[in-house]
Amino acid sequence: MSGVRVLVGTHKGAFVCEADGKREKWTVSGPHFGGWEIYHMKGSPADPNRIYASQTSGWFGQVVQRSDDGGKTWFQPGVKAGEETPAWPPKPSNRFSYDTSEETGKPLTTHQWYDGTQHPWEFKRVWHFEPAPNNPDVVYAGVEDAALFKSTDGGESWHELPGLRGHGTGSQWTPGAGGMGLHTIMVDPRNPDRIYIAISAAGAFRTDDGGKTWKPINKGLRSNYMPDQDAEIGHCVHHMTMHPSRPDVLFMQKHWDVLRSDNAGEQWTEVSGNLPTDFGFCIDVHAHEPETLYVVPIKSDSLHYPIDGALKVFRSRSGGNEWEPLTKGLPQQNCYVNVLRDAMAVDTLEDCGVYFGTTGGQVYVSPNGGDTWQPIAENLPAVLSVEVQTL
Repeated sequence: MSGVRVLVGTHKGAFVCEADGKREKWTVSGPHFGGWEIYHMKGSPADPNRIYASQTSGWFGQVVQRSDDGGKTWFQPGVKAGEETPAWPPKPSNRFSYDTSEETGKPLTTHQWYDGTQHPWEFKRVWHFEPAPNNPDVVYAGVEDAALFKSTDGGESWHELPGLRGHGTGSQWTPGAGGMGLHTIMVDPRNPDRIYIAISAAGAFRTDDGGKTWKPINKGLRSNYMPDQDAEIGHCVHHMTMHPSRPDVLFMQKHWDVLRSDNAGEQWTEVSGNLPTDFGFCIDVHAHEPETLYVVPIKSDSLHYPIDGALKVFRSRSGGNEWEPLTKGLPQQNCYVNVLRDAMAVDTLEDCGVYFGTTGGQVYVSPNGGDTWQPIAENLPAVLSVEVQTL
């Protein structure tokens, strides 16, 4: 029988949860890297035993971890045993250097700070790993301050794809409340040279040539804090998703508004419909129903918890606009948790499973597309990310 592996990154370590295809009984291992922030973990589609993890500490900075046995053991790629981080200067696998001018040795651009002044790019952490669809040694990393990096040697070394920041708008990018992170990376399964990314708070971008050149794809987005609603960049995109069978159809959860694009991001249309609030962070699409979407509305951009203390996932079977609350098995009283942008995922079993983790340390699964929910784990540290592998 097929099974699933759920990779959970938290504020205080990583957890690996496994179950068979029924998804009723779960084993939970961890914490791996106890005490460290694990911003993201993701497995390779080409080799499910290959997993990349972003380990971060305010003291020791960024560490790349890799597992080649499905999360049982971990190592820092490119680093000899006994020489692992913490170490200074960082080892090559943990060194993310922004592209610089050959003449001056200085970064090519600066970006806009909260007060409108220009600010140097400062690497802080990896927000998201995206392994390539067909090669476990190729993996992309979205980082803060926002940039896109690529490794072709399994995470042993990294180089920036500078065309993104060099697009010309980089000097206008501004951090969101949580920093200026590149948090979404989607590789078109039909065309690996087409990649979508999203940045808080610069917006969404697309490349059609493997990262050499990029274009903003923000037409139709509306943000009440922006004086120029038609500006190329500046929107605070929280997350994007797509169904692999329709990589030209994109869905977005923005800082207010749920949206869709039917033409690879060239134009967006709001599909918030009857949601009780259209502020949230996560969004995902059913594995077998390209028009079935899931979001978790939060009360507001200042009150990051469910309305009336009732945790509800909302599902649309029509690609947006018409939404229904999914509550069976979820707490409906005195629940004041949040679900962050990378903390929802789906499996590809015949009965599609939907998963999400909360800032209260709960991880939930619905083995039937959202109809009913049950906890996989409770009382974990605050959940930062959830990814699922179908084995």
